[in-house]
Order: sequence, then structure tokens, then C-alpha cells
Amino acid sequence: MKYTYLLLNLATIFFPVVLSFDNKVKFYKSWRFIWPGMAITGLVFLFWDVLFTIKGVWSFNPKYITGITIMQLPVEEVLFFLTTPFACIFIYACLNYYIKRELNSLSTRVISNIIIVLSLLVLIFYRQQLYTRVTFSLLGVLVVLSQFIFKARWLNRFYVAYLVSLLPFYIINGYLTSLPVVLYNNAENIGRRIGTIPIEDHFYCMALLLMNVGFFEYFKTRAVKLHYDRTA
Repeated sequence: MKYTYLLLNLATIFFPVVLSFDNKVKFYKSWRFIWPGMAITGLVFLFWDVLFTIKGVWSFNPKYITGITIMQLPVEEVLFFLTTPFACIFIYACLNYYIKRELNSLSTRVISNIIIVLSLLVLIFYRQQLYTRVTFSLLGVLVVLSQFIFKARWLNRFYVAYLVSLLPFYIINGYLTSLPVVLYNNAENIGRRIGTIPIEDHFYCMALLLMNVGFFEYFKTRAVKLHYDRTA
């Protein structure tokens, strides 16, 4: 039982790693664009994770973790910020290859505006809850930056990939919250759940993936530009 969280991490990343060598998508060729953004994003989210753990926003059931810690966090929790983004960027890359139809710019803008307005409303009515406040503040800022400041052309594909990623999200996070491996302090969140998963987890995951995909696209685009400049 002490290896439960570790095994869930391995299950999350197993198929994306194996299928990275598919002859069509060839995702392994994009690995080098993932690591820098994953490192930057991981540091941001690990900072909040340590803070949340110290503040009692959540805790970890000792029955389901090995007991090895890094920065006061279970090593499995640190691995979560590697395995989950990797798996979801894999989904994003596969959808980009196999699905050519995209959301139009108007639909993308509408979705972004809904997320921004929702974030503002939640911050007005639930500003006392630390998990809620941080999650929706970060998500709102990231969406504003992506949609209106950087005008990210990949945002339409991100929203589709996020919806698809909810399937493995419900499986893995369902286990984490139903056993439970992660125990939440409901005084620091809205107190509403879908099944056993807090509402905030859905948007926390969206913010995590949005930042990772943003860096993935940035480093990939920069590499293409550098290659073009050298060969021009």
C-alpha cells in the first residue's frame, strides 16, 4: 500500500512514454522541448504545494506513500508535476497530429472570457479559501496572458486537449481522492466535489497544463526559428 501513489505516477506516464515512439507522431523527438518548461512550471507549482502543505490545505495519507520526502513533500507528489504534464502534453501532441479541425478564434475567445469571468466571480465569493484563491488567481492570469497578451494561436488546441485529458484525470485523481491518498482541508476550498474530486482540482490542473503547454510551444517555436536562422 505504501507504493500506491508511486504506482499511480508510473501508470500515468507508462503509455505516453511507450507510445512516444509511434512512427506517426514520433513524440520522442519533442521531448527536448518539454523539459525546460516542465522545470520552470514545476518550481512554481512546487512552491505552492509546499505552502499548501505547511498551511494545511492538504496532507498526504502515510499509508499510501513511501515516506521519502523532498522539500517536505512526498517524493510521489514531486513526481506528479513531471508525470502529469508529460502525459497531457503527449495527448496534446497526438491530437494536433490526428485531428486537423480546430476551434475557431471566436469560440476560443469565448471560452477564455468565460474562464476569466468565472475566476473573478469565484475570487469575489470565495476569497477566504487559500486553495481556491490561488488556483483561480493563477488560472485567470494565465488565460489573460495567453489569450490577450501573447495571443497564443495554440490556445484553441489546448482547450480541446484539456477536455480529453479529463478522462485520465478522473481515473488517476479519482484514486488519489477516494482512497484517499491526498486529504483536503475543506475550510480552504469551496467544499464542492465531482465524485470525490474537489472542484478546484479541475482548474488547478488546467493552470498546470496551460503553463506547461505554453512553455512547450515557446521552446519548440524558438528551436524552429533558430534552425531557420542558421540555414537562411
